[in-house]
Amino acid sequence: MAVRNLIILNNPAHWTFDIEEVEVVSAKDYLTDKAYATLKNARVFNLCRSYRYQSVGYYVSLLAAARDHRAIPSVTTMQDFRSQTIVRTLAEDIDAHIQKAFAKLREKEVTLNVYFGETCQPEYREVGRALYQQFQAPLLKVSFLHGKKWLIQQIMPIPFGSLPEADAEQLQIFARRYFSRKRFPQSKIQQYAHDLAVLVNPEERHPPSCERALKKFVEAAERLNVYTEFITREDYNRLPEFDALFIRETTSVNHHTYRFARKAFAEGLAVIDDPFSIMRCANKVYLAERLALAKVPSPQTVILQRDALKADVEALGITFPCVLKQPDSAFSLGVVKAENESEFREKLTKLFEKSDLIIAQEFMRSDFDWRIGVLDRKPLYACKYHMARGHWQICNWNGAESGRFGKSDCLPLDAVPKVVLQTALKAAHLIGDGLYGVDLKEIDGKIVVIEVNDNPNIDAGVEDIVAKDALYDTILRSIVRRIGG
Repeated sequence: MAVRNLIILNNPAHWTFDIEEVEVVSAKDYLTDKAYATLKNARVFNLCRSYRYQSVGYYVSLLAAARDHRAIPSVTTMQDFRSQTIVRTLAEDIDAHIQKAFAKLREKEVTLNVYFGETCQPEYREVGRALYQQFQAPLLKVSFLHGKKWLIQQIMPIPFGSLPEADAEQLQIFARRYFSRKRFPQSKIQQYAHDLAVLVNPEERHPPSCERALKKFVEAAERLNVYTEFITREDYNRLPEFDALFIRETTSVNHHTYRFARKAFAEGLAVIDDPFSIMRCANKVYLAERLALAKVPSPQTVILQRDALKADVEALGITFPCVLKQPDSAFSLGVVKAENESEFREKLTKLFEKSDLIIAQEFMRSDFDWRIGVLDRKPLYACKYHMARGHWQICNWNGAESGRFGKSDCLPLDAVPKVVLQTALKAAHLIGDGLYGVDLKEIDGKIVVIEVNDNPNIDAGVEDIVAKDALYDTILRSIVRRIGG
């Protein structure tokens, strides 16, 4: 079934362009005609004169979401326009484009109109495309103000009936070019039941899944009649084209991966991992508090503020050696060991350059860490990650590439001590029902949770040694179930 592109206007007579790829519909008809309520595979381009809360334009996008139509802009995007904080946060990813575009301007203020991702001024087309990728709406007016640097002052949709007459000719060219793109290949629509976007970073040196594992995910998706496409941070605006998002790039809250998860979740896509899991796992302060309140065994933990630099270490409850962690540390990055008070103060000072709070934990020596993969509140796989040679962590980022990681052993779940599985599940349940990797240590028969990771590694030849292709099938089946609600 072909996708129908619907242009929604308060007054369809305003649309004077002859573009075969679109159908022009009045907002009244779209909201009240039952034929549109039952329409499948529709994409709604909302060009109503206002997107304010509870306006006709607002309800067009709201009902589009309820009907499983892809709305541009979505209700989430409309709400984002109203928050200066969200606007500036989303603009961080395109800051370089903004500064470059206006570097030679002497003026302190500038306004840019973006029509279907393009601008009438050739010198601003690059920043226009970048703006559309972040703030997906057909017609945008963006105001910039220069202080220490150029910042977005306001971003708002342009009512179709209020467009400058001087831009009409180019606007038609932009619209024709925009709608002529084959965004939904017919073979894809007809062949597959669902569409999955897999977010990757081709430049990442140690991604959560290697190329072989990514290929196995695609093969598993094929077995479940799911179309898979790898996307990158440049494809933010394309998320509404898909039914689900699977993140296979290292995640962080202050990062585009979190914004992808947040937007996908708001658009109604199935997401692994969801933005709540990323936020909860990425911050060790949150995690330490959750584990302590739930009485899950974990290392003795102290949350340090800047005044700790001048405090007595014994009064702080610090014993040596100890481990210091940035709250958003991941896979041994941002994690250091202090052998004595001098090292403690030196390394703590450096960590405070990036965060106002630092985690200090008792050092627990072991030859390996347990990693229990958890999905849908059930154990998925079990591995022993051994320490890197001559190092106290499983990864030695300062070591040679060849010996950076310790060896790993993947075990059948029934070969794992029950207390390890039970403790891992209890910790993962505190986060949600996503895909997690729970790290634990076994010290003199005592099991201790070190941390819970969202977006855990799934590498071919490591985590899949026991389950093989069934591991990938299980994850894809979970995604399909989430699509179905």
